Amino acid sequence: MGLRIGDTAPDFEAQTTEGSIRFHDWIGDSWAVLFSHPKDFTPVCTTELGYMASIKPEFDRRNVKIIGLSVDPVDKHEGWADDIEETQGTRPNYPMIGDSDFAISQAYGMLGGDVSGDPADRTAADNQTVRNVFVIGPDKKIKLILVYPMTTGRNFDEVLRVIDSLQLTANHKVSTPAQWNAGENVIIAGSVSNDEAKEIFGGWEEPKPYIRIVPDPSKVPAGA
Repeated sequence: MGLRIGDTAPDFEAQTTEGSIRFHDWIGDSWAVLFSHPKDFTPVCTTELGYMASIKPEFDRRNVKIIGLSVDPVDKHEGWADDIEETQGTRPNYPMIGDSDFAISQAYGMLGGDVSGDPADRTAADNQTVRNVFVIGPDKKIKLILVYPMTTGRNFDEVLRVIDSLQLTANHKVSTPAQWNAGENVIIAGSVSNDEAKEIFGGWEEPKPYIRIVPDPSKVPAGA
């Protein structure tokens, strides 16, 4: 069976453009985003890697580490980084994993266990399922899985928005509605009784008994 939200992210050792890592140790007490690529020198991925580099300060501000993966050896990543910097204006400023034995892609369910051989013999189309985004919490549990086709560039602003929701709801007994952005109203979690909600939130708007709307509790001044 494939990985699901709530599963422990598989740990691994890997060579990256910033040296050898053990994944769980590398995450430490931070959150992490692992985003994968089917092959180096692919056009859509080139734009994605450049954009991620440009918004890395936004991930840093949220205590989120970024790491990329491509089914090619690390020594090819450096040449690709040159192209990314030239065409996108930003060079990857986070580690890129070389997954030339396919072990990590297989552990994360992005390639079948029967895939083997020289990655140079495989095309991007052969590896087209290696297009995932995994958001992983400090507890090493998978919080989000996104899967994109090769022809559609990923929206990493949306990944930041989801991380804002994940971090808020990890610390407060709320959920976030459709199209929510940080600072907007939220919904009291369904697991919270009205009595408990009165103690925590005081009051709320209630268009229906199961929809209890309150301000974003992370933005409410202490003692308010």
